[in-house]
Amino acid sequence: MLRPLLADFAALFFPKSCLACREPLVAGEQHLCTGCRAELPYTGYHLLPSAQNPLARRFWGKLPVRHTLSYLRFLRHGRVQQLLHQLKYQGQAGVGRALGQLYGAELAAAGMSAEFGLIVPVPLHRRKLARRGYNQAEAFATGLAAALPCPSAPHALRRTEHTASQTRKGRAERWQNVATVFEVAEPAAIAGRHVLLVDDVLTTGATLEACAAVLLAAGAAAVSIATIAAADSN
Repeated sequence: MLRPLLADFAALFFPKSCLACREPLVAGEQHLCTGCRAELPYTGYHLLPSAQNPLARRFWGKLPVRHTLSYLRFLRHGRVQQLLHQLKYQGQAGVGRALGQLYGAELAAAGMSAEFGLIVPVPLHRRKLARRGYNQAEAFATGLAAALPCPSAPHALRRTEHTASQTRKGRAERWQNVATVFEVAEPAAIAGRHVLLVDDVLTTGATLEACAAVLLAAGAAAVSIATIAAADSN
């Protein structure tokens, strides 16, 4: 009884804020307020046939991707950018797990639970992982795995080189930056399985393409992709 009272007392003087709009959260809300939950720019792409999914086109002619999924549309200076900033740079790994659980529940409701045999996050290099303290893609993968449910293998892929940030690079530069920096660390875990490869943001797709290529080369039966958000391809 004492612990809930102390938590209520602390919330009265030190209220937690919504990570998207910065407004105070009320009782029962975690990470996101009810208003932001209602107004986030959801894609609904998991409900579309592959031929009608605009994200799928980014990988056509490059490598076979079974499903290309993204929970939210990335809009500059909007709620999603704020959420991703909190996730990547402000230590808020919990929001990645929460978004994964929410999206995983939607995928399960759409009948996709049995689609995937393993969830694999895009890895960080050990130096960046040590600096950040966690892998934001792994946080998202953890939430997805709990909701679908599906096993995850956070160490199945390994980044062998520390590369420069992709943020200001074009498609060709992004591909050259990551083309040979990933390897499968646990081939037995992925062999013969439909792997759901997950990351925080899909932009040009260069990083995800490089990871998917090594997964398929190592024996994955199929690869699908899921991200928290997808930026416009323009």
